Amino acid sequence: MRKIIAKTPRIILRPFALRDAAGFYELNSDPEVLLYTGDKSFASILEARNFIRDYKHYEQFGYGRWSVFLASTEEFMGFCGLNFSQLRREVDLGFRFHRKFWGQGFATEAGFAALRVGFSTFQIEKIVGRASSKNLASLRVLEKLGMTFEKKIEESGEHWIQMSIYRDDFGMFYE
Repeated sequence: MRKIIAKTPRIILRPFALRDAAGFYELNSDPEVLLYTGDKSFASILEARNFIRDYKHYEQFGYGRWSVFLASTEEFMGFCGLNFSQLRREVDLGFRFHRKFWGQGFATEAGFAALRVGFSTFQIEKIVGRASSKNLASLRVLEKLGMTFEKKIEESGEHWIQMSIYRDDFGMFYE
């Protein structure tokens, strides 16, 4: 049994594992899932396996993005978690789910679990969330998590909204 990072009644967050490669490949093969991310799909399951194998965020920072599974069936749903950007010197929350799990509150539930781990286990002071200005669903998830508008960013012609929440505000928001 792989280490559980967080668990709610509906979902489980675990570190990436090679057995998740097929799920990652399928997730990133859906053009609608990638529509607002700026990411490209994996060329093969092998490429997804290599991504997972080469993912060093856990070793470098203790945290990272985590695979999300449906608690009742252990089905791979997507990922959610934290990423430290050396360039920006900040920790961001990111999430991506298979379309069949959209609109059911799973991103908010996983985001809450990831924020809780970041603030309580890793004592991170501030966590940001970034989404395309066109991705209203993801921006709404960030709002539901208690994040507030911080700034607009333009990168490679794309417009992004950055929101954030501080550890002290997260505690007040969810107590």
